[in-house]
Amino acid sequence: MERVCFQLQVKPERLDEYRARHEAVWPSMLAAIEASGRSNYSLFLREDGLLIGYYETDDDQASQRALEKDARTTAWEREMAGFFVALDGRADQDALRLTEVFHLEDQLARLADER
Repeated sequence: MERVCFQLQVKPERLDEYRARHEAVWPSMLAAIEASGRSNYSLFLREDGLLIGYYETDDDQASQRALEKDARTTAWEREMAGFFVALDGRADQDALRLTEVFHLEDQLARLADER
């Protein structure tokens, strides 16, 4: 399972609207995300617009391709694109990826294996 974390910047003047849109994401978009193989998907938004996203998937490249080809995502992504600062393409593909440096369960498992 791949754990993916990414960063985007929401325009400060659109923070309230961004939050409101994510209180009830379109059912078709939720289904598309699930069908792409993503799970445990969360977004975290700081007051200055820093957005951190996290999800898990078996194959992130395949997940991205599935969403890109899925007609259900087109309208949602078009509407969401205007919320982000300095985004040239699709949010799920052009967001800055963060490198994982610690995962509790991995280290605990390694310790258990050493015993």
